[in-house]
Amino acid sequence: MRGDQINLQNIVKRSATQVPSPQERDDGVETVTKLIDVSRCIGCKACQVACSEWNNLRDEVGECVGEYDNPTDLTPNTWQVMRFNEHENEQGNLEWLIRKDNCMHCAEPGCLEACPAPGAIVQYANGIVDFNSEHCIGCGYCVAGCPFDVPRISKKDSKAYKCTLCSDRVYHGLEPACVKSCPTGSIMFGTREDMLDLAETRTDFLKERGFENAGIYNPQGVGGTHVIYVLQHADEPEIYNDLPKDPRISPLVEAWKGIPKPLASVAIGLAAFAGFFHYLTAGPKETSEEEEEEVHADEERDQQSEEKRP
Repeated sequence: MRGDQINLQNIVKRSATQVPSPQERDDGVETVTKLIDVSRCIGCKACQVACSEWNNLRDEVGECVGEYDNPTDLTPNTWQVMRFNEHENEQGNLEWLIRKDNCMHCAEPGCLEACPAPGAIVQYANGIVDFNSEHCIGCGYCVAGCPFDVPRISKKDSKAYKCTLCSDRVYHGLEPACVKSCPTGSIMFGTREDMLDLAETRTDFLKERGFENAGIYNPQGVGGTHVIYVLQHADEPEIYNDLPKDPRISPLVEAWKGIPKPLASVAIGLAAFAGFFHYLTAGPKETSEEEEEEVHADEERDQQSEEKRP
């Protein structure tokens, strides 16, 4: 999202910035959640097209690779993809397991914790995690910090991109574009409480239909997510194209977000002060006669090489 739009939102967390935690703020904003009922998905990709249209994303034309996934992976210009898996169950029957893959909008986002650029990643009071490309430095730490492997770095501008959960639409009281376009009601959106209740209802329905292990995918290793799934086989989320069973923020990110960040800032400040102090006391570095002779010799060699060229 653009910086001017970012500033309009009620932000509770900023990358590399100390701000009050959500528990310390009484802003009255309800948290939102997108519910994806995998059992209702028909793989039509209407949500994928709607995402591209609303966000004005135009990726390169793909190639046929012998499977239904197209494109085959997330890119800076493809913020969600449909992943297909032909799964053989315990009864020997085949099941189409189709998963809508996009940012999970973690309550404790690893991307935000890992990001060293102040304000490049923000979390709103409603739970949405958004990227501010104006502040992004293209370091890729968000990619390493995400347990779902979602963010992508653009080769064109060296900025990170991902699904924003249509934060601009949500801010104006609209539902995300993917939710609006779904023809089967597989994708739903609302307050977190309502979506969790609806997910429980759908889970009970699936269990009555014979899916004993049906359940809700809302991993607590990242504090829960604001995009949740209803899965027929919740005990095996990995069969849904490698959906992690117990995603957690990397220990390296946990270490980075703690003591090292302040220490690194202090170290940079001390180094800058030391350099300035040295300049004041010792003055600018003076070039010796030997160094000047070497420079002149190099210039003469370069000139001779230019003259010899046809």
